Amino acid sequence: MKKLFQFNRTYFLFTIVLFFVEVFIAKYVDDTIIRPYGGDYLVVILIYCFIKSFYNSAIGITAIAVLIFSFIIETLQYFDFVDRIGLGHYKIARIVMGTSFAWTDILAYILGIITMLMLEYSIGAKIRSAKRKAVK
Repeated sequence: MKKLFQFNRTYFLFTIVLFFVEVFIAKYVDDTIIRPYGGDYLVVILIYCFIKSFYNSAIGITAIAVLIFSFIIETLQYFDFVDRIGLGHYKIARIVMGTSFAWTDILAYILGIITMLMLEYSIGAKIRSAKRKAVK
């Protein structure tokens, strides 16, 4: 039987690296492409890797859950959620939750998840192939 809760060091390392890349982008990049779109593209990959660090969940289910979560956060931005719950004056809340809705963010999330799925399935196929060769 497959264990649901299982620590995965590889995903965890990717999570840490992506987190530091996101912090670097937030603190030091001030442009019109990487800051507004690259961060959103990477954040869904970061969340996906974080989940897979601790849960042995199916690739597709995890990807869909992360995408739905990102859509919910973006929708909350549309309704000025951070300000409505009284956290608008806290910089960290504004950074974590975001403050402005953009359709381009939705597109960046979708592209990030598509990239993650392509990586998962292509790398997974190579690993399965290598395992089959090793068994023979």
